[in-house]
Amino acid sequence: MDLRRVAEFTPRPIEDQKHDAGVLIPVIERDGEYHLLFTKRADHLGKHPGQMSFPGGGNEPGDVDIQETALREAYEEIGLHPDEVDMVGRLDDIRTITEYAVTPFVGMAPDRAYDPNEREVAEVALLPVSALLDDENYEYEHRDHPYYGEIVIHYFHVNGYTVWGATGRILVQLLELTTDWRAPMRLDRRI
Repeated sequence: MDLRRVAEFTPRPIEDQKHDAGVLIPVIERDGEYHLLFTKRADHLGKHPGQMSFPGGGNEPGDVDIQETALREAYEEIGLHPDEVDMVGRLDDIRTITEYAVTPFVGMAPDRAYDPNEREVAEVALLPVSALLDDENYEYEHRDHPYYGEIVIHYFHVNGYTVWGATGRILVQLLELTTDWRAPMRLDRRI
């Protein structure tokens, strides 16, 4: 991963959604290899229960900006203190089907144990970038969405976890920006 590409990237904002959210993509170096930290959302949550995500959530009135939102949420969800994050940059905002504009931030985080807040997070998963780049672990499908039309859903299957949805879209941009990997153009499914 060449994280300098994130630092040099000019992201596209989205400003026409009802809500704003920020997520942090924690990059952790372990044994000379990059890993990404994901959370598995608690099963009792009303939105996206059990799904893999990056730490983050909705903007609150007390947040100075959307980066502060992402850092606050990472602290609340897994105990990653903002001072521990070496912010690298950000990716393009994405739209979600729940009318959020999500701003993804990329930051280096320490390799340590994290304490998931059980009200929101079932577990923390550290997935190696090398496994996320393996085409054997990737598939996608086309879906016809009643509002957005035809959309592509990306799936990454690594170490018993499946990353997909908005997090999968963010992950595709990160990997395509920082590595030579490109999402394979085979059609796995049409729904």
